[in-house]
Parts: sequence; structure tokens; C-alpha cells
Amino acid sequence: MKYIDEYRDGELAQRIAARIRAEARPERDYRFMEFCGGHTHAISRYGVSDLLPANVQMIHGPGCPVCVLPIGRIDLAVKLALEEGVILCSYGDTLRVPASAGLSLLRAKAQGGDIRMIYSPLDALKIATDNPTRQVVFFAIGFETTTPPTALVIREAAARGLDNFSVLCCHVLTPAAIAHILAAPELDASTAVHLEGFVGPAHVSIIIGSQPYEDFAARYRKPVVIAGFEPLDVMQAILMLVRQVNEGRAEVENEFVRAVDRHGNLAAQGLMDAVFELRPSFEWRGLGEVAHSALKIRPALARFDAEARFGLSYQPVPDHKACECGPILRGQKKPIDCKLFGTVCTPENPMGSCMVSNEGACAAHYAYGRYKDIEVQAL
Repeated sequence: MKYIDEYRDGELAQRIAARIRAEARPERDYRFMEFCGGHTHAISRYGVSDLLPANVQMIHGPGCPVCVLPIGRIDLAVKLALEEGVILCSYGDTLRVPASAGLSLLRAKAQGGDIRMIYSPLDALKIATDNPTRQVVFFAIGFETTTPPTALVIREAAARGLDNFSVLCCHVLTPAAIAHILAAPELDASTAVHLEGFVGPAHVSIIIGSQPYEDFAARYRKPVVIAGFEPLDVMQAILMLVRQVNEGRAEVENEFVRAVDRHGNLAAQGLMDAVFELRPSFEWRGLGEVAHSALKIRPALARFDAEARFGLSYQPVPDHKACECGPILRGQKKPIDCKLFGTVCTPENPMGSCMVSNEGACAAHYAYGRYKDIEVQAL
């Protein structure tokens, strides 16, 4: 298939791997974080780590939108479904994220909540149109990639005067999270992770462009290479990062030139700016409160804001004590460091959000790498 198989060429992968081995200096360690869960999935699926020298390590980041949802936000959605009697709509993976009291949206549905899986925000809008006597809430999650469609349906609901439609907005922002990780050594040594650079997200960067990463690349002296999701994209990005580290550079480079430019999708950015504004702070699972890292609906459109309409008040909830999802999202631990991984916690019975989505580090590692790692540990 043109432009797909070409980026999965095994012979070319071996050539890039040989170049990485040749250029990685044996006296130093290279620790790169792939922020995006799509890259985590690709690295696990295609065995990219197996092609790297021992001193080039990939660290999983918090770039899975389902994974970073804190329990308290899921609890708000459960409350809307079970106590307010709304039709709650959201994406499939969101329905399986564990909430308080052993619940999830899927289990709340089993208790009688009218909770519906959708593929597009437009599906939620149609449900509201078809059920004019019911309140319909779209539980909106995701990074900048999925934010424009949410903005679009809010604008459309306003144009149609759909007063039975609202959005529980949990959209979060990538650059703020990366900056938070880089600032961790200054804020709290216990959450610090030593990194040499980042593999920047692909789809997010199509929307926001490469420019937003330039400030913290310069401020924290960490290189960023934006990469596509195919294995050769990731490997080329790793080679570019190794070269930047060797040369003492800390720049934003773009491997994904076929889809990303410096300024991004200006029309999508304008739509988001018209509908949303920054929250002062937002809790991320694993990262805690991160300033200016999420969006809320502007006051002019408050009638479509479910938090305002139903008087919701967010309450933080601690994660399961035995679950290591938080440290995994911060890059401090690997999935196999969690004693629940692969035993109590599986994709069929997730104890933490990292095991829910196929972009979660635990789910990807379970599907593609856990048996090998367990065997290595046994040796």
C-alpha cells in the first residue's frame, strides 16, 4: 500500500538502527520520552526498542488522553448518567476507565444509566436532535486532535438552538504537559525524570504546528523531534534526537514533514479559540494539577457547558493504592514494575487507565511485549 508499507520496511529499519548504533556514543546514555500514546503503541507493536542499543532508552509519557483522565472526572460523568438521568455519550475507551466505588461508565450503564458509545461528536448531536425531551451530554476528552470536532458541535448546537445538548469538556493541552514534566526537577525532585529529549506527537502537531514546542525546547535545553506513527518515522526521529544530543543542540525538528508544518491548522485553531478558553488549572492523572493545561467552554456559550448547567463540582480522588499508573505516566516506572500488571490488571479487567486504551503503556506492553520482559526478568 503506497505510503504505508514504505514506512514499515524491515530492511530500511535495520539500516536506520545501524546508524543509531554507530552514532550513539557508548560513554553516555540517551533517554528519550515518546510523549504520545500512538508512539508507545508503535514502539511496542513493531519492536522498535529491540533495534536500539542498550544506552538508547525510550521512556513512556502521558500522551494517552484516556490514561490521563483523573478518577474525579469519570465520577462527574457517572453522576450525570445515574443521578441526573441524562443520555451520556462518549468514545468507547472512555466507558471502560475505572472510577470510584468500583464503577466505570460501562458498569454505570449496567446499573441503568443511559450511556451510549459514539464514534463522532456529531453522533451526540443527532441523539440530542432525536430526543428533544431528554438532556444529552457529550463527555468530551482528548488532546488538541479531538478538540476541533467538539468546538464544531457546540457551534452547531448554538446555531440550531439545541437547548437539550451540553458538553462535559475534559480537553487537555500537550505543550503544557511537556513543560510540566521538564519543570519537575525544579518543582519536586521525587517526580523528576532525567530526559535527553522528546519524540513530539504527530496528530496533535498537525493541529497546533511545531511552533508551540520551541519555547520549552529553548528554556529547558531539550530537543524535540515531531514524528509520524509508523515505525520508520519513530526510528528516524530517534536518530535525529541522538544527533542533536551529540551536537549539543536543543531544537524543534520535524520528521513528519508530510503532515506537519510550523503553524499548524489555522482554521482549526481559530475554531477552538472561538469556543474555548484556558482553565487556570486541571488535574492530570499521574501529573497532578497542571496550570493552563486544559480548556473550558467560554462564558458566551455557557448554556452548552454541562459543568455549569448541572452545577457540577470537581473533587479529586486518589488512584488505587496498588496501581502504578501515575508513575508510569510520569515516566518513572515501566508497566512490569507494577505488581498488578498482567495478573489482576488486564485489558479485560483494567485496574488503572493505562490498561484501557490500546495507546496506554500497560495495554500496549501487555499486547506486544510483556512475555519477553517477564522472561528476561526470570533469567
